[in-house]
Amino acid sequence: MTDRLSELERLAELGGGEDRLRRQHEAGKLTARERVDLLFDAGTFEELDKLVTHRSRDFGMENEIVPGDGVVAGHGRVDGRPVYAFAQDFTVFGGSLSETNAAKIVKVMDLAVRMGAPIVGLNDSGGARIQEGVLSLGGYADIFLRNTLASGVVPQISAIMGPCAGGAVYSPAITDFNVMVEGTSYMFVTGPDVIKTVTHEDVTKEELGGAITHNAKSGVAHFAVPDDRECIQLIRELLSYLPSNNLDDPPRRATTDPVDREDDALDTLIPSQPNQPYDMHDLIRAVVDDGAFLEVHRLYAQNIIVGFGRLGGRSVGVVANQPAVLAGCLDIDASVKAARFVRFCDAFNIPLITFEDVPGFLPGVQQEHGGIIRAGAKLLYAFAEATVPKITVITRKAYGGAYCVMASKHIRTDFNYAYPTAEIAVMGPEGAVNVLYRSELKQAEDPVALRAKLVRDFREKLANPYIAAARGFVDEIIHPRMTRTKLIAALASCDNKRDRNPSRKHGNIPL
Repeated sequence: MTDRLSELERLAELGGGEDRLRRQHEAGKLTARERVDLLFDAGTFEELDKLVTHRSRDFGMENEIVPGDGVVAGHGRVDGRPVYAFAQDFTVFGGSLSETNAAKIVKVMDLAVRMGAPIVGLNDSGGARIQEGVLSLGGYADIFLRNTLASGVVPQISAIMGPCAGGAVYSPAITDFNVMVEGTSYMFVTGPDVIKTVTHEDVTKEELGGAITHNAKSGVAHFAVPDDRECIQLIRELLSYLPSNNLDDPPRRATTDPVDREDDALDTLIPSQPNQPYDMHDLIRAVVDDGAFLEVHRLYAQNIIVGFGRLGGRSVGVVANQPAVLAGCLDIDASVKAARFVRFCDAFNIPLITFEDVPGFLPGVQQEHGGIIRAGAKLLYAFAEATVPKITVITRKAYGGAYCVMASKHIRTDFNYAYPTAEIAVMGPEGAVNVLYRSELKQAEDPVALRAKLVRDFREKLANPYIAAARGFVDEIIHPRMTRTKLIAALASCDNKRDRNPSRKHGNIPL
């Protein structure tokens, strides 16, 4: 009996056999077991259902039985914390999903929710196993249900490390983060051949659903990495910022970066000219612990920045307008990108830090017809709904409705700070003067000089942070070099924050 067990385990670890393992490597991909070994702390992975086999007896499948049936599933530890994972094995039937294959995945997902631990899915599959028909389709639906029930309960991370097409794409789409490997992974509902038949468009797999396409154009993916090893390393780094579940606080890390560190360079970061751009990344990295910032959706909707950092060892989620792209305006994509990130942080008790420099929503017929009203409302809803600690710093522009949306005091933000360079108004001075003094400017002998004077007067009297501070809408006007110290002190004061939304089944966010 011992010999039989050893032989079955050997076959399971061989997957599709030496030849297919070799071809996996030649394609620039690691095997499922190599990926799992990299994900977990050494020696901690415990495999489940290693000897499970498929039940199909049709279409020649009765002679193609491999222990494990094309997926490696189990649990282990990442940085000492429990994590559940599954890895599809492309060397076994192309990683196709079968009834038993799906049952293995569902088992680890159910266990993860029960134990309050993150779920990591390493996807590398040709899709539903055709020989099993509706059984494989039912397996996908079983997984989708678990994804939905686990959402907001435990973090879910998907890695696309090979093909992911058809119905298979919907599981990663429900999860919190998607990592794609450049050159070896793709995602699409219908492939290039079907598209050519139906719409007569010629497109490659990479152009249609490659890593850069989904990171830069569709926003389906959150990270793009050059190879499997960096993919796994990024997942480990991402997990380090996240709590194990929605009842835990994010992990804290010791840091040698002084909590009272001031950076004099920040006092000159914001240009004196209000229309001159600057890179908000410089501010973020100057403030967070050791300059470490894990940006999410880096290539998508670059007029807004979202990602994770630490302040005094605490994990925080950062949302920041990017003046270097579209002047930091909010458009449809940026609003949805930020709203999703804010809701994730709120679901998992991660405080939100907002750096605001926003001249408003991007104008244009395309934006209006595309639903900028609905998209902007999503971000407003997300910030207003969030009950985690919320801290906002207005660095320069905060105009119109965008001022309200970007975690203003009025939507339950705990601490709101502003730099002396902040401009808080219904609209920018130039636009306001054109509206308020249209007749005077038309009749003036020197309209250029008059406009310049009126703009200066408007900026001094209305477009500055002192009026908002006098009303209590800004708690304090701070020197930029003090940003880190103020944020860490504010976070510490929020340690025991308790805030609740009205009792309800769920709200109706404007999807």
